[in-house]
Amino acid sequence: MSDAAGGGGDEYKREESVALLVIVSLAALSLLSLIAAFAYYCYITRKVSRRMHSLHLPKRSGSPPSPPPRAPQPPPPQQQQGKESPSSNSASDGAGAAMAVVVAGERGVQVFSYRQLHAATGGFGRAHMVGQGSFGAVYRGVLPDGRKVAVKLMDRPGKQGEEEFEMEVELLSRLRSPYLLGLIGHCSEGGHRLLVYEFMANGGLQEHLYPNRGSCGGISKLDWDTRMRIALEAAKGLEYLHERVNPPVIHRDFKSSNILLDKDFHARVSDFGLAKLGSDRAGGHVSTRVLGTQGYVAPEYALTGHLTTKSDVYSYGVVLLELLTGRVPVDMKRPPGEGVLVNWALPMLTDREKVVRILDPALEGQYSLKDAVQVAAIAAMCVQPEADYRPLMADVVQSLVPLVKNRSAQKAGNPSVQASKPLD
Repeated sequence: MSDAAGGGGDEYKREESVALLVIVSLAALSLLSLIAAFAYYCYITRKVSRRMHSLHLPKRSGSPPSPPPRAPQPPPPQQQQGKESPSSNSASDGAGAAMAVVVAGERGVQVFSYRQLHAATGGFGRAHMVGQGSFGAVYRGVLPDGRKVAVKLMDRPGKQGEEEFEMEVELLSRLRSPYLLGLIGHCSEGGHRLLVYEFMANGGLQEHLYPNRGSCGGISKLDWDTRMRIALEAAKGLEYLHERVNPPVIHRDFKSSNILLDKDFHARVSDFGLAKLGSDRAGGHVSTRVLGTQGYVAPEYALTGHLTTKSDVYSYGVVLLELLTGRVPVDMKRPPGEGVLVNWALPMLTDREKVVRILDPALEGQYSLKDAVQVAAIAAMCVQPEADYRPLMADVVQSLVPLVKNRSAQKAGNPSVQASKPLD
């Protein structure tokens, strides 16, 4: 009996040991599984975080953060000459094109010393000055490697000037589009703040629309085809800012003098000192300080400070009216009722019979009535008083693309059509 009892006890202990061993093994496996799952979770989280960071502009800070890991980006615009021009049509122009975010790093942006830029511009001499903007004078310069550049010497003092400088450096260091003016480098030395851009041989659109810098003097040498191509390329610049960047960029000072033209009259959007990273159609910013240029500022922004991408659409519509009419946005020397371009033109833009009356006389014989009516209708939509009724810039681009393509095809079949020439 005792032997049987002892044998039963040993067997029970053995079963107990086996059960304990199984339990410990299962616990160990569970622990290892948890560790593996946690490690995988950390890996996925980090990977997603890096991916999201590479698709978003970073928040502003004292110094720009280093660019996150990302897929290889196309070279800066100055390296793309001869390979891709703003007028080239790619698959991305199609209605179903993917709206990929294109955010580049700062690898192509140089830091210059004040001495280098002083030498490149001939000591910032008056003979080298090519423009005077709201943020300072712009000078023509040549770098030691022979590249022609435009150097903006920012002269706005205090915190506002510093913020405008930082915003322009931050944005243009990271955005890459053939329809935005390329930033080559910058200088922040002592009290000097300078920006170095690609040189645009034909200056600003404004000076070509109004050769004598007046609303009634001088005849523009810009023909219809060139004006429409400029309108399309400027629209593509805003489309990129609004819809291919997240968060969207609101230019806030879009106007004809901020559309620069290269030697072939291709357009690039410039001057991002007042730009704002912001909201799109919903919500938006409400600012107590309304900035911009008279005649181009959207009514809801001027009255309430409510700022969205649709504010830029309004400004674009004003520029399109300038291209159509050859008139400045505000000219109180004109007859009563004609002083404000939008107020004068809007009632006639959707009337087929009246559209011809508002077109620039310098364009006579260069356009078809059908094209003029279509462009006028686009302008009318862009300058609607209610922001919600204005189109997206993607819609504007899609409306202008066939007009420009069709005219280009006609021009190719008719060599007698004369292109615009640079001003003397």
